[in-house]
Amino acid sequence: MRRAPQIKVCGIRSAEFARRAEELGVDYLGLIFAEGSPRRVSADEAAANVSSLEGCAKIVGVFTASPAEEIVEMAKRVPLDVVQLHSAAYGANDVAKIKSAGFEVWLLNAQGADAVLLDGADGARCGGTGRRADWERARELAASGVRVVLAGGISAENAAAAADTGCAVLDVNSSLETAPGVKSIPLLEAFIRRKS
Repeated sequence: MRRAPQIKVCGIRSAEFARRAEELGVDYLGLIFAEGSPRRVSADEAAANVSSLEGCAKIVGVFTASPAEEIVEMAKRVPLDVVQLHSAAYGANDVAKIKSAGFEVWLLNAQGADAVLLDGADGARCGGTGRRADWERARELAASGVRVVLAGGISAENAAAAADTGCAVLDVNSSLETAPGVKSIPLLEAFIRRKS
């Protein structure tokens, strides 16, 4: 029997939301450090948002342009458990530097990291668009033994179908918002109820 995927909620900007997500059993909480994102947090905001957690959820930092050395510094400061490199500009050298500092790494659309991240893009933004990723590619990669993090357009309505791709992690973001960057606890609770 196939194991149900873990859940990541990305774009956390509220300590209250982070605590409730952890209480509901969310496996990963994502903090976005990308310039220009409505969900962007500073290092201080990120640390404040996760400081009261019990440690059940792992903390993921999302980066799109920062050099690996800066990422490692930020990851230690917050602190993070996982670094998500959400840009095709990152490569094997970046992964190696971050992994050597003791962090798990998820890499966008490429293998060589601890997991492959698949997300829906709209040309201008590589994430947080609400657009579906390539679920067939997710299914193929998962079937070949690759650990897949599936993002892009995942909601309470399609989470069960997304899980059927065999992905290891469902990464949900904009469908839990009432406005860009504003997460809703009731929407999260509905997602948790309906995901299976």
